[in-house]
Amino acid sequence: MSEFKGVTVTREANVYFDGKVTSRAVTFPDGTVKTLGIMLPGEYEFGTDKSEIMEIMRGELSVRLPGGDAWTDVSGGQSFDVPGKSKFQIRVTGVVDYCCSYVD
Repeated sequence: MSEFKGVTVTREANVYFDGKVTSRAVTFPDGTVKTLGIMLPGEYEFGTDKSEIMEIMRGELSVRLPGGDAWTDVSGGQSFDVPGKSKFQIRVTGVVDYCCSYVD
């Protein structure tokens, strides 16, 4: 899906890691929330309360999911799942455009 219709967009950005990661929340009529954002090159650790589906729209990154030692490469058109109440690491070498869907 390349566009969302009938949604509410939170005007203020979520800004992390000195501005290297930013996103904006999009709320759907049924109450579900997604964030649309950009990650600049760097290494990041994120924590999440809710389960997430991270869709990579453009760019490439490597992710290390909770409980794993291996890094997995993910690029535009691919996604990965993150369990709730966990932390995960990301390595970004170029600009990454992403969409995060909160599952529960």
